[in-house]
Amino acid sequence: MRVLLVTDAWHPQINGVVRTLDKLAQELTLAGHRVELLTPSGFPTIPLPSYSDIRLALAPPRRIARRIEAARPDHIHIATEGPLGLLARRFCIARGLSFTTSYHTRFPEYLRARFPVPESWTYRWLRRFHNAGAGTLVATPSLGAELTQRGFTNVRLWTRGVDTETYRPDRKPALDLPRPILLSVGRVAVEKNLQAFLDLDLPGSKVVVGDGPALAALKARYPDAVFLGSRTGEELADIYASADLFVFPSRTDTFGIVILEALASGLPVAAYPVTGPLDVLGDGLGGALSDDLGQAIRAALAIPRGDARAKAMAYSWSSCAALFLHHVRAAHDEAG
Repeated sequence: MRVLLVTDAWHPQINGVVRTLDKLAQELTLAGHRVELLTPSGFPTIPLPSYSDIRLALAPPRRIARRIEAARPDHIHIATEGPLGLLARRFCIARGLSFTTSYHTRFPEYLRARFPVPESWTYRWLRRFHNAGAGTLVATPSLGAELTQRGFTNVRLWTRGVDTETYRPDRKPALDLPRPILLSVGRVAVEKNLQAFLDLDLPGSKVVVGDGPALAALKARYPDAVFLGSRTGEELADIYASADLFVFPSRTDTFGIVILEALASGLPVAAYPVTGPLDVLGDGLGGALSDDLGQAIRAALAIPRGDARAKAMAYSWSSCAALFLHHVRAAHDEAG
C-alpha cells in the first residue's frame, strides 16, 4: 500500500507527534508498504506566534496538489490541522478522496493558555476539520470518549509504542545528583504545567529535560532545579535510566509518549489522573495518580522499577503501525 502522511509537525521539532509519525513511517516501510511524507521541508516557513520554534509552511495550493498527485497514494492520512493539513484536506474533498485524520494536540486548551479565545470556538473549527474525514484517530479511550461527546464522528483508537531496546534500565549512569532524582521530559511551555512540579518541596533533585518558550523564565524562577535543555536518542535514554522517578505534570496532553519512555527505562511515573496517564496507569501498575501531585510522587517512589518496565513491554511501534493499517483499510471498506 502507498500511504501519504501529511504533517505540519516534523524535524527538527522534538515532540510526540514527530516521534509517532517517524516511527510509523519506519514500521510501515519495514512491513513492505510505501510511505511518502508531506512535511514543511522544502517550503518557506514562518514562526508560530508565541512559539517561534514551531515553523508553519507557506505552501501554494497548486504545489500541494502536485505533490499529492506525484505520490499517487492509496491512502492519505492528515496528521495535523496546520497549513499543510488544511490544503491536503481541501484537495481530498475536491477530488472526492477518502482520508483519515489524527487528533494529537489539545489546541483549544493551548490557545486559551496564551490568548483569550474560548475553547468552544476552537473545538467547533476542529470538529469541522476532522469530521470531513473517514476517521479521526486518537491515542486513548478517554480522549476518544471526550471528543465523541464534543460531536466528533468516527473516532477510532490508535495507541502508541516505545522502543524498549533503546529505553531500558541497564544503561550507563548520566546524572550525579542528590537522590531521589525526579525527572520531567518534554516541551518547556506553559501548557505543560511544569510549575506544579517545580513548586513542590521535595527531597532530592528536580531535573527538567526539554526546550521551549518558557525555559528562560523557569530557569530564573527555579535556580535549584537542573535544566538540561533538549536531549535525544542514547543521551536521553541514559538520563531516563539514571533517574529514580518520572514526573508528568501536564493536564492537557493527549497521551504523553515520554510516559512510555520512562516506564521502559524502569522509572515509575507520578502524574495527575487525566487523559494519557489515566489510560496508561489507571490500573495502578507502574505509576501513581493523584490530584495532589506531591502525594502521587511519594506513592510512586515506592513502586519497583521492574513493575514500570513490565508495563512498557505491552506497547510496541509495530503494533501501533498494524493498528493504523487496520483503520486505513476500514476507512477504504466503508468508502466502498
